[in-house]
Amino acid sequence: MDTTFKYYNSNTSSSSSTSSQTKTSRRKLNRRRESLLTGKFFRRRICRYLLLLLLLFVSGTITFVSPLFELMYSNYYYYLPGSVYRSHEVFQNLLTDIRSDNSSEIQLSNVWRYKMKLKENKPCVTPTTRQSRETDLADKYLIIEANGGLNQQRGSICNAVAVAGLLNATLLIPRLNFHNVWRDSRQFGDIYDEEHFISTLKKYVDVVRELPKELMERYDFNISNIPTIRVPAWAYASYYLEQVDPALKRERIIRIAPFANRLATSLPPHIQYLRCLTNYHALRFSIPITRLGKSLVQRMTRDSSGSGGKYVSVHLRFEEDMVAFSCCVYDGGKYEQLEMEQIREKGWGD
Repeated sequence: MDTTFKYYNSNTSSSSSTSSQTKTSRRKLNRRRESLLTGKFFRRRICRYLLLLLLLFVSGTITFVSPLFELMYSNYYYYLPGSVYRSHEVFQNLLTDIRSDNSSEIQLSNVWRYKMKLKENKPCVTPTTRQSRETDLADKYLIIEANGGLNQQRGSICNAVAVAGLLNATLLIPRLNFHNVWRDSRQFGDIYDEEHFISTLKKYVDVVRELPKELMERYDFNISNIPTIRVPAWAYASYYLEQVDPALKRERIIRIAPFANRLATSLPPHIQYLRCLTNYHALRFSIPITRLGKSLVQRMTRDSSGSGGKYVSVHLRFEEDMVAFSCCVYDGGKYEQLEMEQIREKGWGD
C-alpha cells in the first residue's frame, strides 16, 4: 500500500514538474518569437526611413543641381528662357532665291491690282417678311454669356438678338466671359456703345440693362442662381422653339452659357435680319475705342504716303494658347516648352 502510494506520489510529482517545464519552455519560445517579430518590425521601419531619406536626398540633389547644370551648359542644349527672333535671318537666306526667281510675272508694284477672293461678310438685304415688335415689353427674359475672343463674342451677341427675337423675349445686355488667356475684365459697355445698341434694336427686340427686382428676388439677386440651359452647337430655330421656349415660359427667365456658335447659320429671313441688323448697325464701338481706331488708321495712311496711302494690317495673334495649339516648337527654352505642354494638356487632355 505504501509502495503503491509512493509510486503514485512520485509519478504525480514528476508529471507536475514536466508540465511546469513545458509551460516555461512555451513562455520562452513566445518571448523569442515576440522579440524576433519586434526586431523585424523595427528593422523594416528603419529600412523604410533610410529609403525615404535616400529619395529625399536624390530629389533635392536634382532640384538644386539641375538648374546650375543648365546654366553652365545651356549653350550646348537649349536657349535660355526668352524667344529668339529669327525672321530676318530666314529672310536673308531666302533673299537671293527671291531675286533670282523669274517664274512669276507678278511684280511687286502690281500687287495692289490683284483682288483676293476673301470671305467677306456683307449686310443682309432687308427682307419684306421682317416683323417689328407689336406688343409691349416682353415678360420673358433671356441672359446669354458670350465666351471666346472678340470676334466670337461679337457673333454671340448677334445670335443672342436673333434668339431673343425668335422667342419674343427681352434680352439682358450680353455678359462677356472673363478669359484666362486675354485676362480682359471689360464688359459690354466698355467695348460697345450701349445706348446706341439699345435704341437701334428698339423696334424689334427689347434690351434692358437690369432685370426686374421682383424677378431677381427669387434668385437672391444672384444671376448665377438663375437656371442655366446648355444648347448644342449650331442649334436650329426649331430646337429653340421646341426645347428652350417651354422652359422660358415656365421660368420667365433663363440663362444660356456658353453661347459661342449656338445658333445655326440658316434661319427664317426675319430672324436672319435681326442678326445682320445687330452686326452692321447696332454694334458700334465705344467712343474711346473708335477715337483710337481712327487715329491708328490716319497714322498708317499718312506714313504710307510713298505707296499712295496703302498699307497692310496684320494681326499676329501671338498669344499663349495660339502658340501652344500650333504645335510648333519655339526658341523659348525648356521652361517655355513645359508651359506650352501644360496648356496643351489642359486644353486637349490625353
